[in-house]
Amino acid sequence: MKPLPNEIVLRPRFQLDVPEHKEKVLKNFENSAVPPFLVNRLDEHVFIKFNAKNNHFWSPQLHLQIDELDASSCRVHGIFGPNPTLWTFFMFVHFVVAALFLILGTWAYSSASLNKPYHLQLGLMAMIVVVWFVLYFFGRSGKRKGKPQMQKLYGFMMRVLTP
Repeated sequence: MKPLPNEIVLRPRFQLDVPEHKEKVLKNFENSAVPPFLVNRLDEHVFIKFNAKNNHFWSPQLHLQIDELDASSCRVHGIFGPNPTLWTFFMFVHFVVAALFLILGTWAYSSASLNKPYHLQLGLMAMIVVVWFVLYFFGRSGKRKGKPQMQKLYGFMMRVLTP
């Protein structure tokens, strides 16, 4: 197993081979919910997140998929990610900003083709680029704030996998 890197990538992924049967590992996760962790299982998927008291805007969650390798071992695929609602919101905001940028670019091109002034459109496009940078740094800040909780989720998972 590779250790987690010091720098958080967009959605860090890992995989572990566990010398236990798949159902035993899934049952261990089902029976392991201790504060501040909430564990939910759906088929071979396990979702680990923080309870409401310890949850903040940037709290990560851990999604595990447990696949059977043979009768006595399984593979755990893990992915860290933000709250799905937050992730969807960020993607929506990025989509709106990109759409506005394209609309303003089309408007500016049309104005330039018709020999009309297009300085307003170029100024607004420059502001949208600034908004993109603000969103980027806002997201990086959030990842930094979520890193300690990501380490706690990983530690909890390892305690369940190696009793």
